Amino acid sequence: MKKLQFKIEIKASAAKVYNTMLGIDNIETYEQWTSIFNPTSTYKGSWEKGSKIHFIGTAENGKQGGMVSEIVENIPNSFVSICHCGILDGATEITEGPEVEKWAGGHENYSFEEINDITIVTVETDTTEDFTDFFVEVWPKALNLLKDIVEKP
Repeated sequence: MKKLQFKIEIKASAAKVYNTMLGIDNIETYEQWTSIFNPTSTYKGSWEKGSKIHFIGTAENGKQGGMVSEIVENIPNSFVSICHCGILDGATEITEGPEVEKWAGGHENYSFEEINDITIVTVETDTTEDFTDFFVEVWPKALNLLKDIVEKP
């Protein structure tokens, strides 16, 4: 696996950025910025440390799929660590086999650092070679959309 890092500065408190990014107060804010990855992107589950969470989207063929993950750490307004442990095929969790082995144990970490009313969001994500170009192109767009959503009056 390869580790990628992306950063953005957002003119807002870490609390506002954290709540908007994770959809804590309103899941629609999460769905808005993650629509860059998949227009139907959403999640089911909890952001609480130790919780299982499903990141879900509908493929072009109309079939639902996504990632089975665990929240390894969640320090509100500061740091979130997600470990991907499987994939979703429709409603079925697949936690072993060649497709899962590519991703199993991969992490996605979000850090929020507030300095003078600006929050620096750092995303570190593990990826496979297959998805590197996609993430390099899409993560900056997603973070820019998050910035627009958070900074909107």
